[in-house]
Amino acid sequence: MFDREFWRDAIERAWARRSLVWVVGVRRVGKTVLCQSLEGVEYLDCELPSVRRSLEDPESFLRAVRGKRVVLDEVHRLPDPSELLKIAADHFPDVRIVATGSSTLQATAKFRDSLTGRKEEVWLTPMIEDDRLSAGGTTHERLARGGLPPFFLGEGSERDMQEWLDAFWARDVQELFRLERRSSFMRFAELLLARSGGIFEATAFAAPSEVSRTTIGNYLGALEITKFAHVVRPFSTRRSTEIVHAPKVYGFDTGFVRTFRGWGELREEDLGLLWEHYVLNELHARAGVAEIRHWRSTRHQEVDFVIVRRGKPPLAVECKWRVDGREELSGLKAFRRAYPQGDSLVVASDVARPFERELLDGVRVRYVGIPELMRTVLSNRD
Repeated sequence: MFDREFWRDAIERAWARRSLVWVVGVRRVGKTVLCQSLEGVEYLDCELPSVRRSLEDPESFLRAVRGKRVVLDEVHRLPDPSELLKIAADHFPDVRIVATGSSTLQATAKFRDSLTGRKEEVWLTPMIEDDRLSAGGTTHERLARGGLPPFFLGEGSERDMQEWLDAFWARDVQELFRLERRSSFMRFAELLLARSGGIFEATAFAAPSEVSRTTIGNYLGALEITKFAHVVRPFSTRRSTEIVHAPKVYGFDTGFVRTFRGWGELREEDLGLLWEHYVLNELHARAGVAEIRHWRSTRHQEVDFVIVRRGKPPLAVECKWRVDGREELSGLKAFRRAYPQGDSLVVASDVARPFERELLDGVRVRYVGIPELMRTVLSNRD
């Protein structure tokens, strides 16, 4: 395994704000290994019956670990995880707890109501650029293999990904949502990966999944809650020339997108789409509370991502796998005609040193790599 310093620091910063940190992320993203790597922690795996017995009396357990840093892994295996975490946050603030569990647990009303205002959340995304550099390997390999550490390090096969989807259904979806039509749900999930990054229209998924448009909306909600799908909604000020309702939907991982699109050797256009997913993953990991949107006009002009910041002009981000001076930026130009204020960035894999070019009269575009993109986003964050 490789060092994940960025994420350890994220947990430490969260602990500085609150005593309870909830780490969320899809299965096999590395939550357990990350938590075990924290300095001076006592690790408890709640899947073990002996651990669950030791936690039956929350007060006695918390008194025994006063002043310690404790990892409660797979906490959803406890009979009442919300009670334990609430007692810890309210009455034992000197106990630093980092908890992991099924992403479906946080969707329950009891968990939300009990822990609102009591916890910090760290969303462990698939591997970001810092992780890739630590693990070794090229950006091309990261896009092709995906960002789940076992898959990136071992080049997970199509069979491995199907097994991951089967476990996702059984342990993350069915136990919370009580969905009965496994075949329809799995067909929708696979179709979503195959069409990832496009404008989402529920009717286009309903017939092949053999369910209604309303059911497709419910399925998408389940995938969004579990971090399997990321819904990027339109940016608009209700201009007549703007698309205001149709979202774009992205699958959670480039490796899964590649596999379910049926891509073998990646072409330039394939890399461009996967790079867009990778940039979105980086924004999710680092941008904090910033709102990520996309922009599209009725003339089909588009901007990949628009970062919305309260009281500040929108930050426009266009993703290009490579730049050569001939890249098409008509969407960015159209956006800046409508919204002339704010930074305009083109983020590309082959830009080591940022540079600028004129986009429109008085409006310039800055070409950056991921590090400079994130510096810009963070420097403008609320």
